[in-house]
Amino acid sequence: MSQQDMTIYEHLEELRKRLMIVVVFFFIAVIGGLFLAKPLIHYLQHADEAAALTLNAFRVTDPLKIYFQMAFVVGIILTSPVILYQLWSFVSPGLHEKERRVTLSYIPASVILFLGGLAFSYFILFPYIIHFMMQLSNDLSIEQVIGINEYFQFLFQTTIPFGFLFQLPVIMLFLTRLGIVTPQLLGQMRRYAYFILLVIAALITPPDIISHMMVSLPLFILYEVSIFVSKIGYKKALQAEARAEQEKSVQ
Repeated sequence: MSQQDMTIYEHLEELRKRLMIVVVFFFIAVIGGLFLAKPLIHYLQHADEAAALTLNAFRVTDPLKIYFQMAFVVGIILTSPVILYQLWSFVSPGLHEKERRVTLSYIPASVILFLGGLAFSYFILFPYIIHFMMQLSNDLSIEQVIGINEYFQFLFQTTIPFGFLFQLPVIMLFLTRLGIVTPQLLGQMRRYAYFILLVIAALITPPDIISHMMVSLPLFILYEVSIFVSKIGYKKALQAEARAEQEKSVQ
């Protein structure tokens, strides 16, 4: 049965099955994350950014909370390819055969971009933010007593959003191949997109122009890359439609 012939109930049932697969795999991934959480926490505690800090637990439950949060984050990262594949499987019946093959190749690219976003935020942005905050504390003669819970919360809030923001080119390419957006639309929305990206950058960076630009410029570049890849995807989509029409006319 093609996707066009499916009823709304059958679509919802198909979506429920896909979600159940994701939930089961996520549960397994979190269990695996429980074994990886301890070495990851040790590594992050002894990294250059945290080596000069004394991390304290202000609540009895703080170590347990950090342990499970790390396992949860690992679970999300390990599950991301499965989420993308299930999303592709849900929409792929509505695509042409060549489009299915092409869009399937977006999954590894999306995972690489997600990890690239995490790496950019942790190795480039996060050290600068920590240095800025510590320098500000010294200038104000404030002795920081940092809780380990607060430190890891700040780390997650700074790094994980970039993993999703770096998905922008793949998402735009995918939406272009589905016919939801066009390069022309993305170009017309550029000023509004830039404003939204500026707001996002302001929310996740300290209030200084250097860190703000360190975040804003990569986001602007990502949006321009999104327009570029959207043009490529749009051109290929038009070519695929033309070939399909030509095959119908021959038949």
